[in-house]
Parts: sequence; structure tokens; C-alpha cells
Amino acid sequence: QMQRWCDTVIVQNFSTTLWNGQAVNGKNIIASIEPVAGQTAAKRVLYGAHWDSRLWADHDPDPANHHSPILGANDGASGVGVLMELARVISSQRPEVAVDIIFFDIEDQGVPEWADTYEEDCWCKGSQYWSANPHTPYYSAIYGVLLDMVGTPKPRYTKEEVSRTFASGIMNKMWNAAAALGYQNIFLNNETASILDDHYYVNRIAGIPMLDIVQNDPSGSFFAYWHTLGDNMDHVDKTSLGICGEVLLKTLYADY
Repeated sequence: QMQRWCDTVIVQNFSTTLWNGQAVNGKNIIASIEPVAGQTAAKRVLYGAHWDSRLWADHDPDPANHHSPILGANDGASGVGVLMELARVISSQRPEVAVDIIFFDIEDQGVPEWADTYEEDCWCKGSQYWSANPHTPYYSAIYGVLLDMVGTPKPRYTKEEVSRTFASGIMNKMWNAAAALGYQNIFLNNETASILDDHYYVNRIAGIPMLDIVQNDPSGSFFAYWHTLGDNMDHVDKTSLGICGEVLLKTLYADY
């Protein structure tokens, strides 16, 4: 699908090891749209989401499901879906800046709750690899935006700490764009604690200021069906996906 709308699509193969010692192969997918087809622009904007889904439903209410893989309709696929539609729209009205879209692999395979172990940096394997080995040497972007779990029926996005620390400028601009569209009750000005997500490694390793638009639920979990078998299409809201895409587009086209 990305090849229909983008000038280039690169599959970046990599190998890594999971928390349990299992060796696995991953594929990061990088799709690019230039301001003028056939010409590589220097100024670039980066969007990302993870396209893998978790191998273990370790938060499922039924313990019998804790070793079962989840569909990941919201946790992963929602962000990918928004960015696929973004590619279609941008390709029909190209901004004055190049747009790179990365689908990171092996983001959601960190240590499950039932495993009596701990391992540093066991999440976000695809973004760790890409950040240290970008698809283009010396790659840089003006800013980056990560989407994760953006399909809940009651979206709620806050100013998460890693995003504030590394990408406060673009975060404030995007939240202002959301308010201008009437979404100030969704993109809240609340400052919340840091979370470990792909943007952490893009900021720390690649040095690209990337914010995270990620569901923040007052209950303390990301959303009701997080890492359960209930993370399916029955619990994804197309209106929420549209709001997220609209805010991204307003921010992009207002500047470029």
C-alpha cells in the first residue's frame, strides 16, 4: 500500500534477541514522500508507529490467555492506520517538506508480567536499531511524531515527560493546532510522567526531537484492553483515528 503513495519504500532488515534469549528477525518499513517526486529534499519530517503486535496477552483478565498473542488493533495498528491514510493524503497535496513514515518492528515484545526476570532495553527493538543505523547515512529531521494507541473511543493525550524534555516546541505547536480544531479536551495541557516508547530511542540515540501521541488513561493503564485479547477492531473508533490524523495534517500544512 505504501508503494502506491510514496516515492520510496525501504524494508530495513535487522536481527535482535528477545528478553528470553530468543533470536528473531525484524523489518522496519520506511516510506518517503518528497516535495517534488524524484528529488530528495534536505528538510524532512518524521512520523512513526509500531506495526508488530504483542506475543503475550499478559494483562488479559483470564490467566489462561497470558501466553496467547494479541491482535493489537489499537496497540500498534491504530497508529499505522492513521499514517497510511496520512501518506495517501500527503501524496495528493505535497507539502514543501519531505515526509518520512517509519513502521517500527519488535516494539511490543518486552518482558511479560508472568516472567520472573528483568532486562534493560527489552522493548522498542526496531527503533533502537533504526536510531543507531538510520536507513540514510546522517539522517536528520526537523521533528518527529510517534503515534501509539490512538484508536480508543475516548482519546486522551497529555504532555508526556520524554516528549516535553526533547520536543517541547513541536508538542506545544501541535497541541495549539488541536485546540484550534476544537480538540482541547482531547489534547490536554496536563503534564504526565515519562513512558518508554519508540520516541525515547529516537530522541536519545538519533538526536531527533520526537514527541509521543499516546493514550493516557486516568485509571493508570493505557486503555481497558491493553495487552489483552480484547485489543481488537471492536474497540477501535474511526473518529478518534480521524482526529489524530487531522491534527497532524494541520500542524504539517500550517508550516509547510
